[in-house]
Amino acid sequence: MAKVAILVEQQYQELEVWYPALRLKEEGWATVFVGPAAGVEYKGKYGYPVKSELAIDDARAEDFDAVVVPGGFAPDFMRRVPRMVEFVRTMHEAGKVVAAICHGGWLLASAEIVRNKKVTSFFAIKDDLVHAGARWIDSEAVVDGTIITSRKPEDLPAFCREIIKQLRA
Repeated sequence: MAKVAILVEQQYQELEVWYPALRLKEEGWATVFVGPAAGVEYKGKYGYPVKSELAIDDARAEDFDAVVVPGGFAPDFMRRVPRMVEFVRTMHEAGKVVAAICHGGWLLASAEIVRNKKVTSFFAIKDDLVHAGARWIDSEAVVDGTIITSRKPEDLPAFCREIIKQLRA
């Protein structure tokens, strides 16, 4: 059974946390909300809460098959936490699925894992990803190796299909 870390922080985009969490649970896989601290309630952009189940300091890449980085403003807060950046980098180096949607690409850029990779994102951070060495493509879901990226909430069906496809492979 696959185990997926879903990173959470304040100002997350609600659909980009809850849609993957519920869709992956529907597949029978375990999801764990991972935040800077365990047991903390983080509010989304529209006020909907999510409670972290595991502190990033206690998250080990070897315990997970994938990580999902949602958008909203949360990734800007996440990349200020060195351990969150390190976790994403370690997951990538271990060949695990690293999936980011919308502004989630900020964390991938900070983890320095997008150089020479095809990615997409919300258009407002295109320049950030290009400056980090990525080849940006305007598409609902882009897969390059084990990196999966999408642009916005409307792309969630394609985003989750690609995550599921990778985890089944």
